[in-house]
Order: sequence, then structure tokens, then C-alpha cells
Amino acid sequence: MKFLYDPPQILKAAFGSFLWNTKNEEVLLTFDDGPNPGTTEKLLDLLRNKNIKALFFCLGENINKHPELCKRIIEEGHTIGNHTYSHKKINEVSREVFDAEIERTNNLLKDKFNYDIKYFRPPHGRFIFSTNIILKKHNLVNVMWSLLTWDYKGNFNRVQKSIQNYLKNNSIVVLHDSDKTELILQDSVKLIIKEAEKRNFKIGEPVNCLK
Repeated sequence: MKFLYDPPQILKAAFGSFLWNTKNEEVLLTFDDGPNPGTTEKLLDLLRNKNIKALFFCLGENINKHPELCKRIIEEGHTIGNHTYSHKKINEVSREVFDAEIERTNNLLKDKFNYDIKYFRPPHGRFIFSTNIILKKHNLVNVMWSLLTWDYKGNFNRVQKSIQNYLKNNSIVVLHDSDKTELILQDSVKLIIKEAEKRNFKIGEPVNCLK
């Protein structure tokens, strides 16, 4: 299954343990696929300047390649979530492979940074009914989203329309920390901040938005 924007209540009810929106009526910024040299540094600079804490769903293979960027994410007070090790789609691999992808990334964060991961997001937003079984095994909460910005398409006009049309006070916004978004990531984040301020929405922290 995959969805684009805030899903219908029937889907939320069917997967009631998944988080689709924030719990405190604040906007949460999340970033998938990093850490990524060339974008992560600039993104962290922007978030620091705006005093915003975000949730980074990192790939284990990227953490392995760029541990210094992962360390900075942690040191600057952001939260890291598990996005699998190599971005395999859950619905296209066996349960054993899916389990191994999660465990490998969890262990990597624990071994390198003594960091315990609490949150998970499936690659491409794909999940199946058995997803919960493995997530419970690893004591992970599945964090989906209610606003897909389409930033990975590299078209800022499309991002702008998505944000203006779908941003709510309890949105979990997904962006991407990758080469595909390098040219528009900064402007996309700035636009979300601007729109949130205009609508009197508060951008919250993961620890408060998801508890």
C-alpha cells in the first residue's frame, strides 16, 4: 500500500498503530534517505538557524558511508529513524530480508553512536499487513506522513502547490535529503516555515509530536 496525502480514516483505522499525523497539533518536519554529503550539511545549518528539530529517517548504508554526518544530526538534537539499510521495498522482499534490513540499521546506530532508534518509515511509503509484526519485534513505531511534498521530483512549483494545498496544523511532512532535492531542498523548508507562520501553525519537535 502507498498513499500520497492525508489518508482516509478507514485506512488509519486499519493500521491504527501507525502515526499519520502529529499528536499535538504541531507540524513535524521529516527527511528521508540521508545522510547525504552536499545536502545534509546545508540542511542542518538551516534548521539550526531556525531553531527547528527534525526527524531524519536515515538509510543504514548512508550512515555507514557518512558517519560524521550522522553524528552531527545526533549532536544537534535531531532524531534519527530507521529507513532500512538499503531502501528495499517491503512488499518486494521476504519477511526475513525486511527483518534483517531493520536489525542491521538498528545495530549500526547502537554500535557506532550508542543510539537507540524508536521510529521507522518504510521506503517509498510501502507497507503490508505483516509490517507491524516485525516492527513490534524491534520495538519500533511506524511514522508515515500526511503531506508528501514531491520534492524528489526536483520541481519546486509542485512542492509549492503541495504545501499550500495540504499543510495542516498536525501535518507530518516528508521531504528528502538527497541529490535529487539538492537544488530545491532549502527553498522547500523555508516555504514550509513561511506557510506555517502565516497560518499560525507551530513547527514542533519529534519528542513532542509523536508521544
